[in-house]
Amino acid sequence: MTQTALAPDGQPRCTWCIGYDPFLPYHDNEWGFPVGNDIRLFEKLCLESFQSGLSWRTILDKRENFRAAFAGFDFNIMAGFTETDVERLVQDKGIIRHRGKINAVINNAARAQEIVAEFGSLARFIWSYEPPEGETDPPQSLTMSPASHALSKEMKKRGWKFVGPTTIFAFMQSMGLFNDHAYGCSVRPAVTAARQSFARP
Repeated sequence: MTQTALAPDGQPRCTWCIGYDPFLPYHDNEWGFPVGNDIRLFEKLCLESFQSGLSWRTILDKRENFRAAFAGFDFNIMAGFTETDVERLVQDKGIIRHRGKINAVINNAARAQEIVAEFGSLARFIWSYEPPEGETDPPQSLTMSPASHALSKEMKKRGWKFVGPTTIFAFMQSMGLFNDHAYGCSVRPAVTAARQSFARP
C-alpha cells in the first residue's frame, strides 16, 4: 500500500489522513511535531489510553468533550478527582464511558505528579526515551519499538495504567519523538525542521 496520496490542495500527504476532513489539519499541524508541554503530553497519553481498542477518529471527534470533562487534562486537578467525578464521567455521553479507562487516567494523573516531583517535568522524563535515529525507519512500518517498550515498561513499573508498548508507540509518534511521516509526505520536511530546532527538555 502506498504511503502517500494527494490531498485536496494537490499536495501529497500520508495516506491515513485522506478521506476524513478533520484528519488533515490534525496531520498537518499536530501529528509528529515535537511537544515539550506537560499538559499536552499528558492529554495525549490519556487520549491514547481511551483509544485502546477504538479508532483515532472516534477520539479526535470527542477531543473537545474530553478536554471539558477532564479539566483540560491538567493532571494536578485530575489527581484530586473523587468517586463523585468518576460517576459524573461515566454518565458523560460526550466521552468514552469506560470506567476502567476513566479510573486509569485519574490514577495516571497522580503518577504524572510523581514524575514531575522527581524529574522536574513530565516532558524531561518522556524525552529521555527519544529513540535513536533510524530506530523507526522506514516510516509507518512499526506499531511498537524498543523505545516504546522501554518507556512502557518504566511507566508500568511506576504504576501507570493503559500504557502498553503499542499505545506508547502511537503517543511517541504523534508527539514528535520521531518523524513517522511518509518520505513523500509534504509535511515531513516541516516536522524534520521542527525536531531539529526543538529544545529537548
